[in-house]
Amino acid sequence: MEDDRLDVKDFLIDEECTIIEAMNQLDIVAKKVLFVLRDAKFVGAITDGDIRRWILKKGNLDAKIKQIANYNPKFLYLKDKIIAKEYMKKYSIEAIPIVDKNKNIVSVASWNDEEFETKKNLDIPVVIMAGGLGTRLYPYTKILPKPLIPIGEIPITEHIINRFYKYGCENFYLIVNHKKNMIKAYFNEIEKDYSITYIDEDKPLGTGGGLSLLKGKIDTTFILSNCDILIEEDYEKIYQYHKKEKNLITMICSLKNIKIPYGVIEIGENGEIDNMREKPEISFFTNTGVYIVEPEVISGLKEEAIGFPDIIEKYKITGEKIGIYPISENAWMDMGQLDGMEEMRKRLEEKGGSL
Repeated sequence: MEDDRLDVKDFLIDEECTIIEAMNQLDIVAKKVLFVLRDAKFVGAITDGDIRRWILKKGNLDAKIKQIANYNPKFLYLKDKIIAKEYMKKYSIEAIPIVDKNKNIVSVASWNDEEFETKKNLDIPVVIMAGGLGTRLYPYTKILPKPLIPIGEIPITEHIINRFYKYGCENFYLIVNHKKNMIKAYFNEIEKDYSITYIDEDKPLGTGGGLSLLKGKIDTTFILSNCDILIEEDYEKIYQYHKKEKNLITMICSLKNIKIPYGVIEIGENGEIDNMREKPEISFFTNTGVYIVEPEVISGLKEEAIGFPDIIEKYKITGEKIGIYPISENAWMDMGQLDGMEEMRKRLEEKGGSL
């Protein structure tokens, strides 16, 4: 149950480190928790949930983690290590520090991927926008429609469906257009424990307009996803957050970090140098192309070409509540372009073929 792939030090972070540094380290350990040190002594813990709540309160990503860390963390003494699995299951945590009598961390007990699988019950419809031309993936899309481009042994859309199915989703709607008969033929022939309803888009309607074809078919909260992305996140938690906040739409957003390879100069009013920053790192959130959506969005649509971000903008203007759910940079994979497709293949191979 100890994770041989990681060293104890991978889970440790000093309380003077920043939120952004903690997010990057959480991506490395992939266990949703780090253990906080003060003067090299274990004093607390910080989770991805702590960071998410900070972000949603518009907290600064350059703030110190000591502002949000939990200084009453759970741990087990070495003599109690045998009950670690039962303890983690009881408190729904993925990793717990094992300490000696002086509370120095000597090891970290964690669930491996197989052990931590639990049955999910997110039984809501999933709509996948699968009608685009995929021009940025040419020449692959000259032969195959984008939803059927293989990532490893199966197409990208099957990866997406399998991920949602693990969380309890069993009813899928594929809005299809370009090379739609190939898409239908593939999914009709494979063995599957879920249902797929095909929605034929006779003319391009964009990432939002295609939803108008679902009137009378979906009357509950649903997930909307592009057909070229994978997200490694707990969809059940995202859904619960959406419902708790009473959002009309919740957009899943990924943190992006870009390091400028040059010195950046800020100019004052009189053409003088106001500030200089050497190779700064810029952080921002970007739309992943996955949303939790209430059914009234469908009923309010016309059968016209429109992007889903444009629909969101219209609802914002009318005062509807549109929320975001932030995830880390490494939790999102996008194969919308050729370099992204190769990166997705590489990461899935490292994970054994799937998320």
